Amino acid sequence: MGSANPAFLLAALTAGGGITGYIRTGSVPSIAAGVTVGALYGLGGYRIQNRQSYGVELALLASVILAGSSIPRAIRTQKALPVGLSVLAAYGLWEFGGRWRSGAL
Repeated sequence: MGSANPAFLLAALTAGGGITGYIRTGSVPSIAAGVTVGALYGLGGYRIQNRQSYGVELALLASVILAGSSIPRAIRTQKALPVGLSVLAAYGLWEFGGRWRSGAL
């Protein structure tokens, strides 16, 4: 059983980024996506911390959603924000995909 800290860190970064995007530009999709993905990471971290089922899977789902939205945009635009989100998504895929694959649920 791994630590829940990576999930909580990713939750804070994605939700904080969505809120910051809304404050800076007024972008409703930024806050909606950031808070939703952050909530999935947070719920996954909570379930991992309390040794409940589906914690790793929720965090992995959040990583897949984040990767699916940010990696194509990073490739297309090559701007810093999508690249940074892609790095976060890749870390989440590596961390939680590895746990899921090894059966350390």
